[in-house]
Amino acid sequence: MANEFRARDESQDYDKDLATGKIAENNSKVRKRIDDLLEKKRLREELDDSEDWEI
Repeated sequence: MANEFRARDESQDYDKDLATGKIAENNSKVRKRIDDLLEKKRLREELDDSEDWEI
């Protein structure tokens, strides 16, 4: 039962630790840029057919 109370307290503390305002906006932009770059890398690896060619 003590764990239930602890879990509730931690969830309340989590909200106050989140970034707000310009910092949150910047974090969102950075995260989107990282996701875009990872997707671009994944697609590049999918399209790379150099292993299919015999030299």
